[in-house]
Amino acid sequence: MKAKTKFIISGVFFALFAAFIAVIRTVDVAAIGPEGTSVGLSAVNRSFHELTGVNMGWYKVAELLGYAALALCGLAALFGLWQLVTRRSLLKVDKTVYALGSLYAITIGIYFLFEKIVINYRPIIMPEDAHVEASFPSSHTVLAIVVFASAMIVLGYYVKSGALLAVLRVICAAALAATVFARTWSGAHWLTDIVGGVLIGAALLSLGAGFFDLAAKKDGFQKNARHRHDR
Repeated sequence: MKAKTKFIISGVFFALFAAFIAVIRTVDVAAIGPEGTSVGLSAVNRSFHELTGVNMGWYKVAELLGYAALALCGLAALFGLWQLVTRRSLLKVDKTVYALGSLYAITIGIYFLFEKIVINYRPIIMPEDAHVEASFPSSHTVLAIVVFASAMIVLGYYVKSGALLAVLRVICAAALAATVFARTWSGAHWLTDIVGGVLIGAALLSLGAGFFDLAAKKDGFQKNARHRHDR
């Protein structure tokens, strides 16, 4: 799949995310949350929240996996720093590393944007909070999709062993699925928060995949995504 196609897919997911926001801001909006907070698609959200209940065990699992995702971001930053130190030039750091960093930066920007533009508030008041807080989109869902799935792509450029690459990708996929499941079943989010997180996460991941394709060509990676041409 070409980079242009991935950018188009990203645009489609961004459009779906925007349309989804429009729906949950206008359809079946009711004050069913704590402190009288309202949420769209309230019948669906209320039914799903009653089904899951509140499971702080799953919430803690998602928190731990979130820390693992952040640790993976830190490892990527250290890898970029190692390249900078050993190659002694910002220009010689792989473009793929810059693409990954750009994806992380955009993701952080999205997070802060929705801290300011509140679409939904949580269905519960967390034990450590005095009041209800913003919950759309689910930041852990977005983080898991962006970090773990992008790692599955980027690892393919650097890990030469096919067996090791397969194992690492399975671990990343399992961590991604476990994070989304744990966050969904924790009861700390409305169902629409999770769906919104999946949509924006997919949009960001597709955008990043397009960046990686363009960067990999400049870095001289072959199409098998594991070996680099001599430069």
